Amino acid sequence: MNLERTPLLTDLYELTMLQTYYEHGMTEEAVFELFMRGSPKRGFFIAAGLDQGLEWLEQLRFKAHELEWMQQTGLFTQAFVDRMADFRFTGDVMALPEGTVFFAEEPLLQIIAPLPEAQLIESRLMNILHYQTLIASKAARCVIAAGDTPVIDFGMRRAHGGEAGTWAARACYLAGFSATATCLGSARYDIPPTGTMAHAFILAHDSEMEAFERFARSHPDNVVLLIDTYDVERGARRVVEVARRLAGDGISVHGVRIDSGDLAANARLTRAILDEGGLTDTRIIVSGGLDEHRIETLLASGAPIDGVGVGSNVDTSADVPFLDSAYKLHYFRDKPRGKHSRGKTDLPGRKQVFRRLSDDGELQGDTIGLFDEKVSGSPLLEPVMQQGQRLGGADLTSLEAARSRCQNGLANLPAGLRDLQSPAAFKPELSQGLEALRERLAREAERGEV
Repeated sequence: MNLERTPLLTDLYELTMLQTYYEHGMTEEAVFELFMRGSPKRGFFIAAGLDQGLEWLEQLRFKAHELEWMQQTGLFTQAFVDRMADFRFTGDVMALPEGTVFFAEEPLLQIIAPLPEAQLIESRLMNILHYQTLIASKAARCVIAAGDTPVIDFGMRRAHGGEAGTWAARACYLAGFSATATCLGSARYDIPPTGTMAHAFILAHDSEMEAFERFARSHPDNVVLLIDTYDVERGARRVVEVARRLAGDGISVHGVRIDSGDLAANARLTRAILDEGGLTDTRIIVSGGLDEHRIETLLASGAPIDGVGVGSNVDTSADVPFLDSAYKLHYFRDKPRGKHSRGKTDLPGRKQVFRRLSDDGELQGDTIGLFDEKVSGSPLLEPVMQQGQRLGGADLTSLEAARSRCQNGLANLPAGLRDLQSPAAFKPELSQGLEALRERLAREAERGEV
């Protein structure tokens, strides 16, 4: 069973609800919206995962063995199982283009489709977009912290599964990372690959010098040596020595990597040794338990670091392992809908996000308004699928376009929102029409009219 394709990668209640919808003729057009609620550790989010989400929608089909499972559970009528054999997604999708900076409560995705279709896709569509948005939002913070210093994705081995590791490579590159060590991420998404060696490679040899020289001669165009297996200072001096042996054959040591200890102090020590040995162009890459806060501290200290490798803390978004994402019905049977339970309300009606920028492109504010309302600013949600078919255009599907969009969005954030320690508060405004609608529906709910 292909996990990327099967419609059974969902929650059971999606299917049980569908049977009831069909039995009672509830097949009119509905509008669902996917959004993120606020997070105290995330002042902004980066939209990601749309490409994979749309691909899944286009190919959504029930195969014979999946229908057989539904039948064997005893939970569904034969009429419903037979109907699902012809199930297709035929709706429209509006979305924030990938790489867009967005904020809490703003729709990331809007589904306009017959109610059963819009309902069934909830779990997997959230699964796809939530994860990449989660990782891209974390990775973007590392990019802000690193400034002009390249950041590399090293995190696949501790990601929560192979799909997660591959998608993390994509989300990190979208957010501004320069390369990935995940081979499938590079192959599938055309991301520059990079990598050095493991401590095991050094330990497998009888001497560190032997390991360095063998690796360099095997990979003369990619000589990056790991120098902290035994002692950083000794390792750096051995790099200088091996570089002299290699020079006669036209092989240069491009870089060294330090993965442990006091990274700032070790980088300074290593830089001094390399420069003294004439290796002034050899780059120093650091890794090992890094996140945006440690990157910011390291680089603020003036440590001579030329590249940063990040892994577990980003590919698992360790400080915020999930976002409070929600996929809610906001319009059905010509009526706006919205949830009004205490502590988890949402904004009713079909909506649009309107963004205002200054003359030099800096973000001034967002307004969440009703879809047909006239609000100042540029609308952010764009049509990306019609009648179950993706809309063309490289700007909608290109990872490079999403990466450029993210870089521009981050650059145009006010300084207060880019601050990683004490970010300024930012809350989208609500339009007059949306405020009035929310208040009216809340009163109706209080009176028990729904």
